[in-house]
Amino acid sequence: MTNQVYVITGGSGGMGKATAELVGKYGTVLLADISEERLEATKQELATKGITDVHYQTVDITSKENVDALAAKTKQLGTLKGLVHTAGISPTMGDAKKILDVNLTGTINVLNAFYPLATEGTSAVIISSMSGYMVPPQGPHMEVIRNPFGENTVETLEQFSQGNSGAAYTFSKLAVQVIAEDQAWHWGEKGARINSLSPGTINTSMGRQEAKQSEQMAQLLAITPLKREGEAREIATAVEFLLSDAASYITGIDLRVDGGTVPNLRKVQAAQR
Repeated sequence: MTNQVYVITGGSGGMGKATAELVGKYGTVLLADISEERLEATKQELATKGITDVHYQTVDITSKENVDALAAKTKQLGTLKGLVHTAGISPTMGDAKKILDVNLTGTINVLNAFYPLATEGTSAVIISSMSGYMVPPQGPHMEVIRNPFGENTVETLEQFSQGNSGAAYTFSKLAVQVIAEDQAWHWGEKGARINSLSPGTINTSMGRQEAKQSEQMAQLLAITPLKREGEAREIATAVEFLLSDAASYITGIDLRVDGGTVPNLRKVQAAQR
């Protein structure tokens, strides 16, 4: 039996690290991120927790060449069992163009590079966000989002966002959910699965940075039924399930892990009308 490999983009972030700690029990972990220093620190931290079969590679996911090189390294290490794409940026981390480039183009680059490595039993989980559920359901933007692999999708969504990084973020994250649905047949032809996962307000360094600079995050947390932030491990356990054979008949879905924020937001909005 060949070595099973779990690739995690954004591997030095809170969700990526927590996921590596869980899936590292089952095979080789290949972490990818933009900072070699953070990747090395993550590898050392995982080693203290008994996860020692860990490799890493610096990757800019907006670069097709970088992502292709990551796929090539994966092939050298063994058979792709799990692909976890957590890499992305939030509204305070860039302008509309950068957010769409990283969150949407980056996702497409990753899936295009790794699809050739998918085999029977491979599972991919791409991280979206509960903000994808907050995109207005009607309008010309939806026609573009429903065709995420289309020509000029990023450029068109940037125009629709009118320079608003928050709007660009929600567009990009809904597009990630659509991609999981759209690609289910494609991956299924190989006996592989693909799903998206939408975290709510999560206690990670990125989440804390966003909360400091965004009043909306505090407002959303205030209406979360579980009355707290989620933890990175709570996302990681959901990812672990979607990667596992226990989820062998689940593909093309979005799993929302938000403490109930989205359905309660809809109730609040309905009451205010």
